[in-house]
Amino acid sequence: MRYPWQEDDWRRIVREFDSLPNAWLLTGPEGIGKVDFAYSLARALLCDTPLADGRGCGRCESCRWLASGTHPDFRHLCPEAADEGKEEGGKSARKLSQIKIEAVREIIEFSQLTAHRHGRRVVLVDPAEKLNLAAANAILKVLEEPPDNTVFLLVADRPQRLLPTIRSRCRKFSLSRPSHEVALAWLKSQGVAHAEAELAWHGGAPVFEHDEALYRLRAQFLSALKTPTLVGVLAAAEEVDRHKLPLAQPLEWLAKWLADIAAQRLAHRVRYHPDEADAVALLARRANLAALMRCQDALTRLVPFGQHTLNVRLQLEALLMEYLKVFA
Repeated sequence: MRYPWQEDDWRRIVREFDSLPNAWLLTGPEGIGKVDFAYSLARALLCDTPLADGRGCGRCESCRWLASGTHPDFRHLCPEAADEGKEEGGKSARKLSQIKIEAVREIIEFSQLTAHRHGRRVVLVDPAEKLNLAAANAILKVLEEPPDNTVFLLVADRPQRLLPTIRSRCRKFSLSRPSHEVALAWLKSQGVAHAEAELAWHGGAPVFEHDEALYRLRAQFLSALKTPTLVGVLAAAEEVDRHKLPLAQPLEWLAKWLADIAAQRLAHRVRYHPDEADAVALLARRANLAALMRCQDALTRLVPFGQHTLNVRLQLEALLMEYLKVFA
């Protein structure tokens, strides 16, 4: 996918082709198309007959292989769903996504082979923050002693979570965020329903996957937040648990809802839920600001454990009890 807001970024990175690094660190907010940009970069680096603007031609054997996911000189390292085992009663447990050391070892072997086409090899790591500690240290060793003719493309929403030594071994390249007007026009051109509301909820980032089932779950969760009752929030926590969502998902939903209540109360504006502005305004008038801040603090303390799989329901219920106190 080629995005209109990345044209200047592409021209900037093409100017770096004369002095290729062993590794690029592509950064920027989530949802602006960094992975698609990385694929365009990989296509250009592997293409037999690049176009005048530096992009891959899309027609040569190399470009066709990459498009079909069968290029022998390209690897995409991404998180695996690590099954945390079975719960009592035989229910399947949640999945914890991470990039593990075994996958990195395969990449190390790949990077030591002669390129199939006697040219470059490209390794895409996305998102690089998902490298567990062992995998991160293994990648670092490769970057410290880079193999010939291999380019690593690390994609990161939050590069500060990477090991500082990994960051220092990469050439940093920050991608541009689209303006609201450009992002909204692009979403409408893609036929996205409720484009303005969806763009607002995603914080102005237009590249997102629309999961209808998750959208319905979010709507149910927000319904409980709009009319805060003990029965309602406990049912919401039970529904999250039933669908085996990681804690990070309801934390994000609640964080954006609380942010809008605070913003409405203090600045009379709503960022993430403009389609729920009336409900947010009503709750903002009722909210106890001290209790609201305590709820936000409790949520922030849980964020580092967002991908953990134990006691999600209990932790979420405890947090939602704090939410109820905001309106007590």
